[in-house]
Amino acid sequence: MAAIHITDIEAAINHWRSRVPSPDGVSLAPEIRALAEVYAQMVFRREDVVEEDRLPPDALDAWHAWYSTTPDTPCIAICSTSQGDDLCKGCGRTFDEVQFWPAMGPAEKRAVWRRITLEHSAWRFNRYAERAAEGVSKAPAPAGAA
Repeated sequence: MAAIHITDIEAAINHWRSRVPSPDGVSLAPEIRALAEVYAQMVFRREDVVEEDRLPPDALDAWHAWYSTTPDTPCIAICSTSQGDDLCKGCGRTFDEVQFWPAMGPAEKRAVWRRITLEHSAWRFNRYAERAAEGVSKAPAPAGAA
């Protein structure tokens, strides 16, 4: 089983907080309560990760529901591993990660997402994002406007 990082637990909690806000400022939705228990135990034990199989079923279900709202792949359709690179310049995944992505579980995929996000060197984080921003143009002024 793969490990889930504490930042993903926190992201899942925040997702559920926005979807099911507390009606009275005190009570929590069951999904938040389940994930918050895991989060609190991780903080108490000073753990950065928790094994997926150690999550209580209700917390795992809440985490999977959050995970299903995230992008599945970091691919930006500029794959340099197909050209022989060991590390894709477009998304930052290794050749093996690209090849075995469909067989990976959610926690494994999130671990890869975390690594490439922390490295922040793939084009998806810099050159590609800059190019996409360059393509944005201002709307033309309405006719007759000075």
